[in-house]
Amino acid sequence: MDDVSNGAMTVFDWLTNPTVILVFSIVLTTMILNYIVRKFLDGVLKRVEQTKTVWDDALFHAARRPIAWLIWALGIAWAAEVIASKTNTGLAEIVEPVRYVAVVSLIALFLTRFIRELETRFIARGSDITTATALGKLLRISVLITAALSVLQTLGVSVSGILAFGGVGGIAVGFAAKDLLANFFGGLMIYLDRPFAVGDWIRSPDREIEGTVVDIGWRLTEIRTFDQRPLYVPNSVFATIALENPSRMRNRRIYETIGVRYDDVSGVEAIVNDVRTMLENHPDIAQNRTLIVNLNAFSDSSIDFFIYTFTKTTNWVEFHGIKERVLLEIVRIIESHGAEFAFPTSTIHIAPESD
Repeated sequence: MDDVSNGAMTVFDWLTNPTVILVFSIVLTTMILNYIVRKFLDGVLKRVEQTKTVWDDALFHAARRPIAWLIWALGIAWAAEVIASKTNTGLAEIVEPVRYVAVVSLIALFLTRFIRELETRFIARGSDITTATALGKLLRISVLITAALSVLQTLGVSVSGILAFGGVGGIAVGFAAKDLLANFFGGLMIYLDRPFAVGDWIRSPDREIEGTVVDIGWRLTEIRTFDQRPLYVPNSVFATIALENPSRMRNRRIYETIGVRYDDVSGVEAIVNDVRTMLENHPDIAQNRTLIVNLNAFSDSSIDFFIYTFTKTTNWVEFHGIKERVLLEIVRIIESHGAEFAFPTSTIHIAPESD
């Protein structure tokens, strides 16, 4: 019976120990503070989402989780300091470095989340996808490198030594990974020169490359071909090939040669004039671009005239609809003059038989 009483007293003494009570109070305070801050941020987030700016939305969305983790990190570090001050363990020597690493890591997490939130929201508001993605990647890489160097310095690693080693080792790495570096700088040139952007239709007359740009990475550019196959092109390739970007054309061209029979030569001038007038008054033809309708050649079986004009639209489907309507109107004009389209024919002259 006495042993049980002594055991109970030992547990009671432990529970009433001032250090235990202080540590428990710190953990409880941390929990309560974390709850209050989380509720506060939720309330503020509902208000800022009603504003038109993207900065405050991105800031509070990015800060919610890192702030909660930061409160726990500081609270646990404080409790560890209290325990270390009352014991002879080596805990006191590692509390400060661990707390510093945790704080730096959470700040880096917040900044990377903030940059990603801004990138997503600016793209959603119509900003250029390629530019926003490039800036986001560069800023996130800068944040991570800075955080890593800061943590290494705190842990006693010589940052100057690392930088010196990086300068010497960079030469060896450059030779070993020259293709990787070529692709990296190729991607950088795409971001700077912007010959194309995500969503553009591109094609190369030098290579069998044609399709819609899906993603521009630091090493590869993903292109979706028109038969829906993914095509992955190393970025260094774009520095050595000619590239067309039909997505940036201002107009689409209609260029057709039309032949009329020699039997209808008397009506060719009127046909050409009517076709020219029709194009000059067509609502879908760009009048500020070159418009030509002229007699062009006397071919073997036809009298040829050509039309050279541009549509207002650059949309591929709409363009073909306009071209179809223009060609059908030309058919009606030719038929209205009693003429016909020419087709290859041969005339055989048979000499009369002599007596």
